[in-house]
Amino acid sequence: MLFLYNLFVIFVSQALKLVALFSPKIKLFVEGRKDVFATLEQKIKPTDKTIWFHAASLGEYEQGLPVIEKIKEKYPSHKIVVTFFSPSGYEVRKNNTVADATVYLPLDTKKNAKHFLEIVHPDLVFFIKYEYWLNYLNELKELNTPTFLISGIFREDQMFFKWYGGFYRKALDTFTYFFVQNENSKKLLLQLGKTNVAVSGDTRFDRVTAILEKDNTLDFISQFKDDTLTIVVGSSWPKDESLLVDFINSNKYNVKFIIAPHNIKEEQIQQLKNSITKKTVLFSEKNDRNPSDYDVFIIDTIGILTKIYSYADIAYVGGGFGNPGVHNILEPATYGVPIIIGPNYSHFAEATALVNLEGCISISNKKELETTFRDLILIEVERQEKGHICSTFVQMNKGATVIIMNTLANFEL
Repeated sequence: MLFLYNLFVIFVSQALKLVALFSPKIKLFVEGRKDVFATLEQKIKPTDKTIWFHAASLGEYEQGLPVIEKIKEKYPSHKIVVTFFSPSGYEVRKNNTVADATVYLPLDTKKNAKHFLEIVHPDLVFFIKYEYWLNYLNELKELNTPTFLISGIFREDQMFFKWYGGFYRKALDTFTYFFVQNENSKKLLLQLGKTNVAVSGDTRFDRVTAILEKDNTLDFISQFKDDTLTIVVGSSWPKDESLLVDFINSNKYNVKFIIAPHNIKEEQIQQLKNSITKKTVLFSEKNDRNPSDYDVFIIDTIGILTKIYSYADIAYVGGGFGNPGVHNILEPATYGVPIIIGPNYSHFAEATALVNLEGCISISNKKELETTFRDLILIEVERQEKGHICSTFVQMNKGATVIIMNTLANFEL
């Protein structure tokens, strides 16, 4: 079975080179991996002590960041290596300050895994939430390198728990310890005989609560808001935007909108701007304009949405009309903001919990969106109550990093 897996990885690696000719994102995926080993050899010496963290993409990196920061404090003489699988993670965080080396993870062939681990020679390894690369895991087990899963989450529909999933269940044998988000994940692992597991919760709660301690001021957003009730739309997709634009164009309320699309390609940004009849300005135009003169602010850049949520009175988080579903709702939640999302959120425990608690509202169509916005705009008490539910939920669920670090004390280097 491993032979077939390796054959498949090789086939995919060749196919991606062809696809890269037509897809800018896949081109980044392929081109970004060409110099990984050379980069690592420049930054990691054979005598260095290292700790390796792997994140699939940006969300997993942000999820693991509280642990990365604590590990860096605990082991200041170790170099931190961070790898990404996806361009959407690497391209945004390649210049982070917490890691000594940040690179793409070479594709999971036995040769790549051996070479990578020879260069990095980590004393500890952390995989964040998921991604089970069999050759890397097998090599780590052969080297007796302590390997941990943090903020892991398991569901019955995953291959590990199917009758035909024996091959993938072996991947779980390579982990030293599992830190999972909930009791159901622990239960599923126990059914497989995995007792090296603890429910730590989700480190994302620690990450977002730490945001409150930072300076989130953005002068141009303050000027735009101008003490007006503001709806912040984060990580929107075209399906979200088609509903939102209709409301923006037709509503008569004294309200402003900030839209931070998930995709910031120039053509799509212009299409969005042209579809809005209210006075609209782009982030890229802000230096030539007075933001307070506009009703809609479109953020055609990355990296500032977290701070922008601090100015929201109401948040709409996109992705809920597509697959796998809604984007990160914890950032607006930590600021005590009521949240609106689309219908696809069942795979996200925090979204499900907040919908059940009524701090977050799921809508399925234009009419529901209009009704929800109207109520939250006009009824201040409802807006405040739902926002309070969201902030309390985040505060009640923080602490995963402390549990992980306390357990890791048993694995001293």
